[in-house]
Amino acid sequence: MSVIVSDRRTLIVGLGKTGLSCVRYLSEQGRDIAVADSRQNPPGLDELKANWPDVPVHLGRFDADYFATFNELVVSPGISIAEPPIADAARKGALIRGDIDLFAEAADAPIVAITGSNGKTTVTTLLGEMAKAAGRKVEVGGNIGTPALDLLGRGAELYILEVSSFQLETTRELGALAATVLNVSDDHMDRYPDKMAYFQAKQRIYNACQNAIVNLDDALSTPMARDNLRFLCFGFNRVNPDTFSTRDDDQGTWITFGFDNLLLASELKLMGRHNISNVMAALALGHAVGLAMEPMLAVAREFAGLPHRCEFIRQINGVDFINDSKGTNVGAAVAAVESLVPTTGKIVLIAGGEGKGADFRPLAEAASQYCRAMILIGRDADAIDAALDEEVGRYRADSLEQAVREASQLAHHGDRVLLSPACASFDMFSSYSDRGDQFRALVEAL
Repeated sequence: MSVIVSDRRTLIVGLGKTGLSCVRYLSEQGRDIAVADSRQNPPGLDELKANWPDVPVHLGRFDADYFATFNELVVSPGISIAEPPIADAARKGALIRGDIDLFAEAADAPIVAITGSNGKTTVTTLLGEMAKAAGRKVEVGGNIGTPALDLLGRGAELYILEVSSFQLETTRELGALAATVLNVSDDHMDRYPDKMAYFQAKQRIYNACQNAIVNLDDALSTPMARDNLRFLCFGFNRVNPDTFSTRDDDQGTWITFGFDNLLLASELKLMGRHNISNVMAALALGHAVGLAMEPMLAVAREFAGLPHRCEFIRQINGVDFINDSKGTNVGAAVAAVESLVPTTGKIVLIAGGEGKGADFRPLAEAASQYCRAMILIGRDADAIDAALDEEVGRYRADSLEQAVREASQLAHHGDRVLLSPACASFDMFSSYSDRGDQFRALVEAL
């Protein structure tokens, strides 16, 4: 752990779960801290006042003059570092950091870091279970579950972190033992000026990394800087040394490492081709940090996935209903559609919400090939509609209840009704999990 500079004044920008973890950690270091949040009643405010009553709190509109009185800003991931008061403080010499940067400075065990537009929560959770089965004392968190700083001091032998592009923006060197960018597709285009800026933020995960885990099916997974990096790869039909891949024979599709068969894809409980890729990624990460193969394969066979991620709900009159509410961007929805198209039917897709400035044309291409119809909901239904080819049947629904009812009527025997919105949920729901929970309840009530 680096030496704390006693005269450094630190402003924690943004409260909530991450902000509170920063307060807790920095106060334990004896640092001179304050908190600023643009909301008048941010989540975590009561806990802050109860446990750290002496920490100054500035609520409401960010004040550039106030920010300029600090020589370090620790910015929560939900707040853009392009905000004028933050950018102005940086120009005046303030150090701009985030919770992952603080964590990397203090971590007392090797780090595995996982990012990507899609699949990162599944891979992080799956790898955590693999590490436990292999006998490692592992702590899992970051962008999911427990904030990274709250994982410290628990005696971990290995840290497994999901990290977002927002967190990576304020991370100089994570120094991971193994790291991966699973994939890159349009997401958060309301925050980034273009896809290149989003890609560059993701690439920061490889800074000072030892083992880069590269998805051969997505060129944007490859590190731009390759010095002193060991590469371990995964991808479909790429059988090679140091590569987790697939091979087909009369038994089905095998997941392989090098030239050895490991397990049949049909043994997995996870649904969809994209989840085969997620399993390969988790195996590659685990292999890179020395986890034994057999415990990893045992976990892969039994792992049933996470709620709201290609979650099978029920079958009604020969129609499967699947909840992929976590498909909050176009790439995730396309992967779900392509992976879950039934052998004897088509997809009836429920999509829409807050599109975050995304280009919906890739979704339109998948829909024209695999979808019987689309039910459009939410704020950006018009934008999705405009991208669709004329031959794709599309219907509007004012509510999720109406969408489920319409989809059940349109679906044929052998079809799948899929909620994979390609959009954020906040125009109609409190979260993607709220959206998925409502979908599940509506399907159960049919």
